[in-house]
Amino acid sequence: MKCFKTISTSFIVVIAVIFCCNVYYLVRLYNSIRNDVEREVMTAIADADLDELWVRAQRAQAGTLEYLEEKNGDGGERPHGETSVYQDSAGDMVATTRHPDGTVETQGYAVNGQSSFTNKFRDAVSQQFHGIIDPYVQADVAVMDSVLMKRLNDRYMYPSFVSSEVVDSLGNIVVERTDTLAKNGDEFTYCFNSNSGLSYRICMTPLTRHIVSEMSGVIVTVFLLMIAFALAFRYLFRTVSRLRTIEEMKDDFVSNMTHELKTPIAIAYSANDALLNYDTINNPDKKKKYLLIANKQLKRLGELVENILAMSMERRKTMKLWPDEVQLRGFVEEIAAAQRIRSDKRITINVDIPENVAVEADKTHLANVLNNLIDNAIKYSEDSVEITITGDSRGLSLRDNGIGIPSKSIPYLFNKFYRVPHGNRQDVRGYGIGLYYVKSILDKMGWDIEVRSKEGEGSVFTINYSSNEK
Repeated sequence: MKCFKTISTSFIVVIAVIFCCNVYYLVRLYNSIRNDVEREVMTAIADADLDELWVRAQRAQAGTLEYLEEKNGDGGERPHGETSVYQDSAGDMVATTRHPDGTVETQGYAVNGQSSFTNKFRDAVSQQFHGIIDPYVQADVAVMDSVLMKRLNDRYMYPSFVSSEVVDSLGNIVVERTDTLAKNGDEFTYCFNSNSGLSYRICMTPLTRHIVSEMSGVIVTVFLLMIAFALAFRYLFRTVSRLRTIEEMKDDFVSNMTHELKTPIAIAYSANDALLNYDTINNPDKKKKYLLIANKQLKRLGELVENILAMSMERRKTMKLWPDEVQLRGFVEEIAAAQRIRSDKRITINVDIPENVAVEADKTHLANVLNNLIDNAIKYSEDSVEITITGDSRGLSLRDNGIGIPSKSIPYLFNKFYRVPHGNRQDVRGYGIGLYYVKSILDKMGWDIEVRSKEGEGSVFTINYSSNEK
């Protein structure tokens, strides 16, 4: 057992180290994925910036045309139209401008082909173009938000919100966010005009949810593996502990049974030796005394062997019972009469069962059950024993005035090899299979048994056989 504990402790330490390593590598994997995701976000912001810049270029062009119309026309001022940007089913960006006069202007450009503005002007050209456009047309953060959301979705990222604003190099807000609701999330800063120090400051749903979803398979697998290891070790320890307990019970059983078998053999041998070596023929009283002693011990030895064989038979699943109609009162009276004369104690056994009560049961095994219960009541009692057996069509009850059973032992009373610890009863020996045999036989008969007991006040064993009549 000590070796098992050492090996188990070593395995637990190894598994704990492996678990810590898994956690460490999961953290590293998280950081690596986060860096990749942040790069993807910055790329999406750059793409969205180019899309928004293109929309502003269209607005600048529209503004020039309006200026020329105003100069050559009636001289009145025309406000700019309202522009919205979306992506059509082919994947191309489309800008729609609704003019105050009711006309609608729609323009678009390809984003998937070789003519893509993003592919041609992502880096240097975009900065130069911002230097031209920014002084005349202010950045539209509403357009930036909608385009950025679409760019993120194209990269399989689905934030619940995206909110942007334009800030200068000192962090002062140049163009405020369109929403008034303060949202907590991850922030990104993208400088779209290095000459004037203008940057987009983007606030969006924390990336942790997206990263964890990317790692969900690895995380779930690792934790399921750890849970499986924990459950396996828990089961292993419980099984080993149970086997250890059974081993101790078996050791106690062998020790007690050895003593039980040696005692009647030694007494019977001594009685027979006296008959052979001493002049007992001319002394009939002494002869009868020795013969009775030998006969009693041989009977006791036979009972021990019978119990062991019964336990061996009980383990066979093919064991068959031979039920028969038993007139309960006469059957119990016969057993009680035999028990009254087999001990030196003052024994009183009262039988209170109506005459007409009959049950279907195996007589041999039912007799063994009652003998075991009565024998325990006699052994675990003082010099004067009073046993009351009552019964009817529902069950059979045996009450005694013995020393009682501790409440903590009652749940284990019918376990194999279990013996109730009685520190003050060193004179009573047993082998812990009697009540186990009782419970096993009653279960095979479809009956049940329960016990109520209190230390110093005796015990009550109740057999319920009503289920047998269903």
